[in-house]
Amino acid sequence: MSEEGGTFSEEINSLREAVRLSPDNAPLRQHLADTYLKQGHGEEAEKEYRAALSKDPDNANLKLGLARTFFRLNKQSHSLVVLEDLVKDSRAPGRAFVLYAKLLAGAGDVEQAIIQYRKGVERDPQAADKEFAQRHGIGEDEEDSEVVDGMRRNTLEGGEDEEDEFEDIERPQIKFSDVGGMDQVKEQIELKIIHPLAHKELYEAYGKTIGGGILMYGPPGCGKTHLARATAGEIDASFISVGINDVLDMWIGNSERNLHALFEQARQNAPCVLFFDEVDALGASRTDMKQNAGRMLINQFLAEFDGVDASNEGVLILAATNAPWHLDAAFRRPGRFDRIIFVPPPDTPARASILELQCAGKPLDKVDYPHLAKKTEGFSGADLKAVVDIAIEDKLREAMKSGIPKPMNTKDFVRAAKQQRATTKEWFATARNYALYSNQGGIYDDILDYLKLR
Repeated sequence: MSEEGGTFSEEINSLREAVRLSPDNAPLRQHLADTYLKQGHGEEAEKEYRAALSKDPDNANLKLGLARTFFRLNKQSHSLVVLEDLVKDSRAPGRAFVLYAKLLAGAGDVEQAIIQYRKGVERDPQAADKEFAQRHGIGEDEEDSEVVDGMRRNTLEGGEDEEDEFEDIERPQIKFSDVGGMDQVKEQIELKIIHPLAHKELYEAYGKTIGGGILMYGPPGCGKTHLARATAGEIDASFISVGINDVLDMWIGNSERNLHALFEQARQNAPCVLFFDEVDALGASRTDMKQNAGRMLINQFLAEFDGVDASNEGVLILAATNAPWHLDAAFRRPGRFDRIIFVPPPDTPARASILELQCAGKPLDKVDYPHLAKKTEGFSGADLKAVVDIAIEDKLREAMKSGIPKPMNTKDFVRAAKQQRATTKEWFATARNYALYSNQGGIYDDILDYLKLR
């Protein structure tokens, strides 16, 4: 089963069979992992690279493959950990340094990114990335630019004056009914966003503007992004999803201009849900920052949020984070993210609902969703999707052997659930410490309630 829902290619199926017959063959596993990655099956590639590394833990190419896979799956921190270790190895390929440079640049460390990029190209000229080099001023004109405070300042024409166009405006068709469970979260969003638009005249009569922000936090994979998109669909609003790469820029001042352009686009397309994913990457606590450029970006963010130079009427700001404790406290003041909502893993009825939604349109035979929900305690929505994918893969494997496709039943999903762990446990281990020892104003009381610690 692929990530998009199709079957694997004949090449992959042949390699899978070869690995089954020779499970200790690390080069063969690497070939299968490389093919998975090439054909867009990131999660399968990750499993195979890990399995191959267990057989050959010092293989630099396997480490690079795993880092590339993490990068494709948007697991930037995972990729960075692998590469930080890999580039210390004298056998590290040039492409490892180039990928490392991209991650460093994305994190705002442009000066170090340029150093690592040069090392990679020096080691392997074929590893050069022309687009990356041009974007970061690496080349013939490097001497005409300088790195200041972790950002590159261009002294030539054009570097600071190029306008970026953001065209990723969506009109989501999904609604709250397409989101399993999360009733309390939906209710709070309705109070803050949907009711003001549905009863606009009433709110105006009380002088209450339509807008403001909601910050959703909780373990990854629990549907925060999906819920934000459904919010826009519920009110038939435009939807702009903002990631760190849409804002951060190596040129001094451009990150602030990018952020302003996004807010302007949302204002021009009101009503509009402006959604910031991993908002802590853009609004990290200023007290933790060494670089002035990061503080300037946060100040710009706060100014846009407050509508200092333009009205935010009809701009509905949603944000998601897995680490609210890293967000600057100024964002939590009234008028900004004044509604902070904990998005926990789905409860038992919600898990049953999510599984039913995930299984819609698939060949089934008497699936007991409430029973499955009890077997998946602590699973996130992403974990439940993985369970369904595993069950489908197992059924496809059986069908390829017997030549007879059969529908899936409860036992198939129970078997699949035993192969998937609840990824939320690691997040709660960290969140528990913040909730117990850094809970000013009771902001993390919901975590304590969920863990039954008070």
